[in-house]
Amino acid sequence: MSLSRASRAPRRTLLAVGVLSAALTLSACSGDSNGLSGGGGDTNFVTSTGGISTAAKGERATPGKLAGETLQGEQLDVADLKGKVVVLNAWGSWCAPCRAEAPHFAKVAKDFKGQGVEFVGLNTRDPNKQPALAFEEDYGVPYPSLYDLKGKLILYGFPKGTLSLQGIPSTVVLDKEGKIAARSLMALDETKLRSMIEPLLKEK
Repeated sequence: MSLSRASRAPRRTLLAVGVLSAALTLSACSGDSNGLSGGGGDTNFVTSTGGISTAAKGERATPGKLAGETLQGEQLDVADLKGKVVVLNAWGSWCAPCRAEAPHFAKVAKDFKGQGVEFVGLNTRDPNKQPALAFEEDYGVPYPSLYDLKGKLILYGFPKGTLSLQGIPSTVVLDKEGKIAARSLMALDETKLRSMIEPLLKEK
């Protein structure tokens, strides 16, 4: 083996290891390690382009109880928001993709204020509330988040196959009847987020 070939081989190995490490780091925060991107359980999701899954009206599942204490120490029950389109966003202050999408969520939430849309965060795996509260302040998040330290709401508040604790950030949108109409297991920008909300506002 020539010296040039010998020197290239370790570089290729290091590059491959680096790419794999980066992929694993990303998947730990925003990936879909349980293969949920195509649906599963009783959700009746159909995945469209852009990684957003939707369920047709009449085929939508109902979430379980989504209630508890917010980061601000107040009680919140998502069932009380029935009659409005509800955007539920699972996030953690430790998650880089969550930080990337936060400005988009803050802007869209403000734009839809008073138009029949409510946003609720599901903050998970932050060991205490302080980092999460700092996150909300940094990004100007104008809506409450349920404090879901161990991910119980994410694991048990939705039908099997809807969300995964390994898939943070993730977003579920409920229709006006409180049923699961759309889901994304990736960070969203303003355009994609609006595309999940606007069709549901037009439903009768």
